[in-house]
Amino acid sequence: MTNQTFKKDKLTVHVLEDRLALGRHAAAMAAEKLKTLARTQDSIDIIFAAAPSQNEFLAALVSDKTIPWQKINAFHMDEYIGLPAGAPQSFAHFLRTHIFDKVPLASVHYIDGNAPDTEQLRYTRLLGTHPPDVVFMGIGENTHLAFNDPPVADFHDARLVKQVELDAVCRRQQVNDGCFARLDEVPKYAITLTIPALMMARYIYCMVPGPTKRQAITHTLNEPVSETHPSTILREHEHAHLFVDHQSYQP
Repeated sequence: MTNQTFKKDKLTVHVLEDRLALGRHAAAMAAEKLKTLARTQDSIDIIFAAAPSQNEFLAALVSDKTIPWQKINAFHMDEYIGLPAGAPQSFAHFLRTHIFDKVPLASVHYIDGNAPDTEQLRYTRLLGTHPPDVVFMGIGENTHLAFNDPPVADFHDARLVKQVELDAVCRRQQVNDGCFARLDEVPKYAITLTIPALMMARYIYCMVPGPTKRQAITHTLNEPVSETHPSTILREHEHAHLFVDHQSYQP
């Protein structure tokens, strides 16, 4: 299989050789977009996903010294409820160690998983003030976007942020990814940005490498657009790019 780019509905799909090539290619495209935005905007608002699928992409992004980091306000898209502050499994910890502490961002806005009620309100207000220019995301094994698992995903959700119960496939993925040793250690609840909150971004870059995501990518590209497979909604976004590798994509 050779590298290729094609359209599925409105979604642009990029097929790369492996995880490293995927991360570098996605980061190069994203960096060019950020530099273009910086020429006409005083600030850029970005939502970041926290997952091992983002490792190569984030490493390549951090290494690019030409990105206008000082103009970027950083947000993250979901967080477990109830983990101790500073827990290494938290998404705040992941983003802090992989990117937020490595580049000179204008601001960083973490989600506090120990204050779910107030955080939903606070983060909703933040997104109202800082509507996202760009989202960097992945797709879950169950086709979730952020923590919008199939049972709770709502393409027409009136909320931008909500508390959700994680489904079994989602919780098992956290073990498969090596984030937790056992299923009973994975929190059952989380705060997540909703599908409408993610889709209102002007540009979406979605990085999905590896064999464990093959079924999810097949569903994303071939199933009807519906909450049964939340990631299918990407096919309705005018400026969404999906990056896969030869392990996650089966033609």
